[in-house]
Amino acid sequence: MSWMETFDTRVTPQQYIDAGVETIYMVGVSLGIGALLGIPIALILVIFRPDGLRPNRFIYSLTNLLVNIVRSLPFVILMVAIVPLTRLIAGTSIGTTAALVPLTIYIAPFIARLIEQALLEVDGGILEAAESMGATMWQTIRYFMLPEARASIILALTTSTVGLISATAMAGYIGGGGVGDLALSYGYQQFDTFTMLVTVIILIIVVQGIQSLGNWLARRARDA
Repeated sequence: MSWMETFDTRVTPQQYIDAGVETIYMVGVSLGIGALLGIPIALILVIFRPDGLRPNRFIYSLTNLLVNIVRSLPFVILMVAIVPLTRLIAGTSIGTTAALVPLTIYIAPFIARLIEQALLEVDGGILEAAESMGATMWQTIRYFMLPEARASIILALTTSTVGLISATAMAGYIGGGGVGDLALSYGYQQFDTFTMLVTVIILIIVVQGIQSLGNWLARRARDA
């Protein structure tokens, strides 16, 4: 018996391809929607914080509390807790599309917090220069803060992407599909060592590639 025959190879190459497409779909859509939600939340946290551009304790405290509540929940618990909401939005609580709801809710405050930190790292002298030139609040954000924080924002989105890839594996518990689901359904539940090994290698390669690309883009942004 050869080395390869010692493993259960029931998973076909087409299944790996389909799982990869499902993972790309889940990560891409949830990251896009999460960014559309997370960036405005980050701006709210920066603008209305006590020492922000337009201090408003009520708005800041409420937004900060909501972000902290969602971020404090492990993804598996969040996924189960919002099943009624998932069913309301997606029409079902099972499947790849249904997994987009908890993935988006999970990643949006994560992106918000990372981008908030990136914006807060902008040198105060730049903001003073914007004020001295008579820039409005939105001009300060658009032409001073965002360009200066561009590299950090790229790294924030890179970190968010990697976090989403990890979360998609847990989405397999609701039939979300993806590479992580193969590892759970075959590698773990059916003791398919070969499938587990392949999925781990695929995930490592993908994460390393995304992180390297993010680092490269961030360096380009700093040098621009």
